[in-house]
Amino acid sequence: MSQRPRYLGEYAFNWETFDVVCSGKSSLDAKNYLTELYDKNQVTNFLNGYGFNITDPVENAELFGIFQEALQFIKRYFLIEGNPEGLDLKVPNYLYSITNISELFLSATGNSQFKLKTEESLWAGVILKVMHTILHADKDLRARYFSTVQQQIFDRFYKFIHRDNENRLFLRNDAGISIPLYDFQTKAKKTRDSIIIKLLHKQENVAEELFDRIGVRIITYNKLDALRVIKFLHTNYVIMINNIKPSRSQNTLVDLNLLRRKVQSLYKEAIRKNLDEDDFYQKLNNLIGESSPGNAQMDKNIHTSEEYRAIHFTGRQLIKYRNPFMSSFNEVRKQALKDKENPLSQSLLGLDTSAISRDIRFFYPFEVQITDYESHMKNTQGEASHNEYKKSQRRSAMKRIFKPILDLKGLKIEG
Repeated sequence: MSQRPRYLGEYAFNWETFDVVCSGKSSLDAKNYLTELYDKNQVTNFLNGYGFNITDPVENAELFGIFQEALQFIKRYFLIEGNPEGLDLKVPNYLYSITNISELFLSATGNSQFKLKTEESLWAGVILKVMHTILHADKDLRARYFSTVQQQIFDRFYKFIHRDNENRLFLRNDAGISIPLYDFQTKAKKTRDSIIIKLLHKQENVAEELFDRIGVRIITYNKLDALRVIKFLHTNYVIMINNIKPSRSQNTLVDLNLLRRKVQSLYKEAIRKNLDEDDFYQKLNNLIGESSPGNAQMDKNIHTSEEYRAIHFTGRQLIKYRNPFMSSFNEVRKQALKDKENPLSQSLLGLDTSAISRDIRFFYPFEVQITDYESHMKNTQGEASHNEYKKSQRRSAMKRIFKPILDLKGLKIEG
């Protein structure tokens, strides 16, 4: 029998790696977290590449803390002991005995020093994927600027939100353009757990790709005013068309192609008959009511009900952040200049602050949802409700990360 050529190992490809690098597959859908690790040295090298030096006690302790949190997160959201709609599974006792993070990686790739059952190895892989997601949620550099980001984005809208003496709400500018609103809502900061769940079911699985941490919802009394709101936001520079993210735009409120074909005749009628604004407004509103989109135009988000009706888009705003440290430092420096002979003052004045940014500028995404009152009432009931949406997200995340275990045990998740 001929011997296996030594060089063949150089040409043995990990096809899942190619799927991720070349074909858009996510690492969360990979069988063994994308790599084969045979010993602790390889685990150390892998984690160095990832960005963690586990020979550093602080970084090692951080990773182990994330491991413990991932265990608790899984039990809280994906298993029946924490969620009545969760899986009727138990975390293997073996995982509670792990004290070295390297052992978790070796377990996931089937190279543990202990003899593990297949299911135990698969569980280690599940935990690693949750750990990876938690790390991405926590390491978003922009999160530290969130309060500043939120204020600057919301202030653009608040500038045009007014109430009259009867407490009625309007979108209004100084030129006298006024659009009555049923409600104007701002999205509270998304909780850390909800961010992790969303990342677990998103293809990208990185926190930088979450576009709805900041958002507003504008509810008008009819669909015509919903379209007028878009024009208002654009012409008053609340939103910049150049900074809209095209792949995030979605419209299930009005069939714009159908409306565009019909509206020209109404413009001509308004000129021919010299219609007053009230008559024109009513006719246009009726025309828009006849231009409702069918389900064929429904959204790209599988968790949204087919009954959901709204216009969604994601804008990006250039945020300007002034580093408060530099203001305080400059005040201290002024005092040091008054006493240059003091050794402490000399040390302070000698500090090189060129690497400390005084002003930081970056684009940050925000989501806008516009709908009319009737659609809003339907959106908040039954299958279109926010609770149903969240349940759907959890089921999707659960199916995704537990797929190897579900396949092994022949289990299925309904819905």
